[in-house]
Amino acid sequence: MFNATFMEKKELMMEKKELAVREEETLELRLDSSLKELLLYQAEVDVSEAGGKLGHLLEENPLLPGVILTDNQKFYGMISRQKFLECISRPFGRELFLKRPIKALYNFAKSEILLIPSDTLIVYAARRSLQRSPELIYEPIVVQISPIDYRILDIPQLLVAQSKIHEVATKVIRQQTQSQLIQTEKLASLGQLLAGVAHEVRNPVTCIIGNVDFLDTYFKELLQLISTYEEQQEKSNEKIEQVKEEIEFNFLQEDLSEIIQSMREGSRRLKELVSSLHSFSHMDGGNHKQADVHECIESVLLILKNRLKRGIEVIKDYGDLPPIYCYSGQLSQVFMNLICNAIDALDEQKEQGDFQPSITIETKHLPSKDNQNDWILVRISDNGVGMPKEIQNRIFDMFFTTKPAGKGTGLGLAITHQIVTEKHGGKLKFRSERDRGTEFEVFLPVMSK
Repeated sequence: MFNATFMEKKELMMEKKELAVREEETLELRLDSSLKELLLYQAEVDVSEAGGKLGHLLEENPLLPGVILTDNQKFYGMISRQKFLECISRPFGRELFLKRPIKALYNFAKSEILLIPSDTLIVYAARRSLQRSPELIYEPIVVQISPIDYRILDIPQLLVAQSKIHEVATKVIRQQTQSQLIQTEKLASLGQLLAGVAHEVRNPVTCIIGNVDFLDTYFKELLQLISTYEEQQEKSNEKIEQVKEEIEFNFLQEDLSEIIQSMREGSRRLKELVSSLHSFSHMDGGNHKQADVHECIESVLLILKNRLKRGIEVIKDYGDLPPIYCYSGQLSQVFMNLICNAIDALDEQKEQGDFQPSITIETKHLPSKDNQNDWILVRISDNGVGMPKEIQNRIFDMFFTTKPAGKGTGLGLAITHQIVTEKHGGKLKFRSERDRGTEFEVFLPVMSK
């Protein structure tokens, strides 16, 4: 045993470790890959055995970074190859440790062991490993597969895996950033197109609304003229009566009045929709001016009316708000994102027969207590499914989404947070409870930066 020189053994061990690392590099790792996907070494010996058996096991398996120690088949600890070699290289080390029970060697060389479950993420395990004291950084990690199954992970393999995951993360971020830029360009182009269409539609709509009023006036004047003719006529004219009967003149008077009223109402709603689209699509990059928050909210509700019609009740509790200095188009985007998220949450729960989905929108004026800047609060809440606690600290992260592929970009809440906090100097808070719903609170200064 141990006939080869220390340098020869070290060179052999390094060659085989390089081979193991190359094998590790061929693994297909993901951002959420865990330790159980890596190459884990399985070698154990009972602490009652002589130290020579441990040395023989390490000599026969040059790749082993260490050995699991057991006591009556129960986990006792781990001794690394490095610690073993240090012990037997000491003066009289062979005499002291090779013939005596391994427990004596372990108690002499005992150091802190990093024990991690096998489902731990690789990136987290690497961080834990590198946080150890300098003399322990390259000590192997003990990975617990089950209550009775423990294995060893070599640090070089862990660091190679972490490096590979870092490359994957960099690639994903690059792809998502590119997708975000493309999406931003599309949204900007769509916003410009929408603003142009809204502007072009606004003029004919205004013309229709104005002419409907004239049409209503002319219709009433014509009816007055016909009535005057009938009053001045000494006797009824058979031909006129026949025509009136053919065209159902009495019904025509009532129905035409209703048609004109319907045209007026339709034109008015179309004008509101066009104004809302124009306001929402307006990018107002440098247009920081006073705006009515309620108008922003109402514009968004009008645009989303078709989605809200599907059984969702909107409860409004508006306070008396002062106009605030803001980017109204960006605020409209904030309210659009939050209300759309509420609708999506409610859609998940609609199938329950006795469930009445609802969205509550509450606004308040919060006067300053120190005579500085007043604030307003917009609270948007739903009675949907709520968010699991484990994801609540990530909802404002860029690209994080729980929606299926193609239905969510992971940008909505991140952009919302940026608009509220960075663009307006406000605050965005939320509360969510599983099966009870989610509530977002938007705090905005009346005089924002």
